Amino acid sequence: MASESTSVGRGRTERLAWPVRTVKVIKNFVVRKPLGAAGGGIILTMIFLGLAASVIARDPVQWFFMDRLQGPSLTYWLGTDDLGRDMWARIVHGARISLYVGILAVAFGSGAGGVLGLMSAYYGGKVDIAMQRGFDAMMSIPTLIMALTIMAALGTGLNNVVLAIGIVQIPRANRIVRSQALAVKETEYVMAARAIGATNVRIMAQHIMPQCIAPWLIIASAALGTAIISEASLSFLGMGVPPPTPTWGGMLAGRGREYWQVAPWMAIWPGVAISLAVYGFNLFGDALRDILDPRLRGS
Repeated sequence: MASESTSVGRGRTERLAWPVRTVKVIKNFVVRKPLGAAGGGIILTMIFLGLAASVIARDPVQWFFMDRLQGPSLTYWLGTDDLGRDMWARIVHGARISLYVGILAVAFGSGAGGVLGLMSAYYGGKVDIAMQRGFDAMMSIPTLIMALTIMAALGTGLNNVVLAIGIVQIPRANRIVRSQALAVKETEYVMAARAIGATNVRIMAQHIMPQCIAPWLIIASAALGTAIISEASLSFLGMGVPPPTPTWGGMLAGRGREYWQVAPWMAIWPGVAISLAVYGFNLFGDALRDILDPRLRGS
């Protein structure tokens, strides 16, 4: 009975200690990397606005013709566009699109690139040469041109935007993970695992992949900002998410430029939203790199 009560008490202590450790980690991160914490705050705000958009804002496609081209006011915090649609509602609903595209595209592109980079480094030889020459060819094409080409083949649509941006992300993630895996592959514990007969899949999954997580997280966090810019660029060029779905790039295109002199807020607010989102992800990614990279931990 005594041992049972002791184990129960230990379990309660561990459950209570976990939130305390989490708070300490966050506090330490804020103190050491205030700019990274500011970037994390921007990201969390963006996530909150995207998730709560239906509660804190109007329908983004609802028209109020009598209030068209109204400036910022207590009724319309960020003004209205040429059709009388609430700009605040369109901005916060546009955050959903940017988050959806950014997270899924980076998860697909960085995930696929990381797995292919791991396989390329481990197997080497002809497999490595074939993969890397293919990725060299992909990287020789500007990312926006490649994304536009893929969108032209697939057609407009939200999931097609995710796929196009994700494919563009693959080569860079591949290079980062491959370079790390090449170094880990020659370590003694990997050679020992191979000597005792461990399978290739087990060696890659249990011994090499964990050592590649840190650089993979760094490239993925940096790629989120790039993905948001890519989605905005595709929407700006008319090859992204079709209207009436509100997207930040789509708001900048067409009517945002057409009514620039009459209603400058139609272009200002989407531009500010894109800039803040990319800035936040870049700040957070740089801080994450400094913490996870052993060579930069003392900086």
